[in-house]
Amino acid sequence: MDFNFTKKQHLLKQTIDEFCEKEIVPYADDIDHEQIFPEKQIKLLSKMGIMGMSIPKEYGGAELDNVSQTIIMEAVSKACASTSVTMGAHTSLTCFPLVAYGTKDQKQRFLPKLASGEYLGAFALTEPNAGSDASNVETTAVKDGDEYIINGSKIFITNGGKADLINIVATTDKSKKHHGISIFTVETKKAKGFEIGKKEDKLGLRGSNTNEIIFKDMRLPKENLVGGIEGMGFKIAMGVFDSGRIGIGVQGVGIAQAAFDKALQYVNEREQFGRKLAKFQAMQFYLADMATRIEAARLLCYKAAFIKDQKKKYAQVAAMAKLYGSEVAMYCSRLSLQIHGGYGFIKDYPLERFYRDAKITEIYEGTSEIMKLVIAANLLGKGF
Repeated sequence: MDFNFTKKQHLLKQTIDEFCEKEIVPYADDIDHEQIFPEKQIKLLSKMGIMGMSIPKEYGGAELDNVSQTIIMEAVSKACASTSVTMGAHTSLTCFPLVAYGTKDQKQRFLPKLASGEYLGAFALTEPNAGSDASNVETTAVKDGDEYIINGSKIFITNGGKADLINIVATTDKSKKHHGISIFTVETKKAKGFEIGKKEDKLGLRGSNTNEIIFKDMRLPKENLVGGIEGMGFKIAMGVFDSGRIGIGVQGVGIAQAAFDKALQYVNEREQFGRKLAKFQAMQFYLADMATRIEAARLLCYKAAFIKDQKKKYAQVAAMAKLYGSEVAMYCSRLSLQIHGGYGFIKDYPLERFYRDAKITEIYEGTSEIMKLVIAANLLGKGF
């Protein structure tokens, strides 16, 4: 059993860590406080090939292995969670279904633009009545000759108001329930009947764009049906989430690591009762607990990525990674804020940002409760 990165992965980690320290960390507080969409950072990530990291080389992508993608996600999340979720919605939620299930024509049309950063991507499933119950989507796609007519709306869509290309989940046959769900690719600047709705004012990830999107008799060519076959949408969506959960788990690890680093720095600088906080046993116990949990969560995430690279079933361990990574993000951000006392509660310090950003990791791409159901279903051999 080898826990070491390859030479290429070590070089990648060094490169992305240096990039984040120079190009993301100095802007992270402003991105959050001013709700600035991290467009500059995303463009720079595109130039580095990061926005195409999950796309095959034949379509202009970097075609990185999943462990390498996890390295990148952790580093960017540690620097700025708003930037990492913007990146992740593109590289994972948008690119993955097209790479894994797209037709040859769809790959040739869309992947080069996604890989270069010309297109920013999004994935739209959630609706007012379809969140954890992904099979309950009410957006409809009715075939009309060589086109589909789409009607409905989506909420809480990451990159929804900024994306050039969105994979949307719709029902082509409501009577078949989840077997009647399909996914369509929408080029937002070209689609008539596509509208951008309310932009959400969020607790955390305040620099990322989260929007309602609306479809009013939006017509799409039949060639935009992902995979070219109706009824594949639920299977594709579940595959998207299995893959994305590794990213959310390690996003939690990145946030937790950032919070831990600030706590470690603070206890070595702050004095109370005539000695450094680091000399107090309570602080030492806090640091030990945080470091241990972070390392355990990190190992789960990288194990899931490794198993995926081996082309083995990874849904269970991905759910575990997401469940525990998000719990560790909340634990460490809360504890680091507590260690900082009053300083942690004010916006001059990033602790309250970490705390706010961490919460969503327990909710999106499957709540912690859903993760437990997924894990239990796999343990009991029932699937999910």
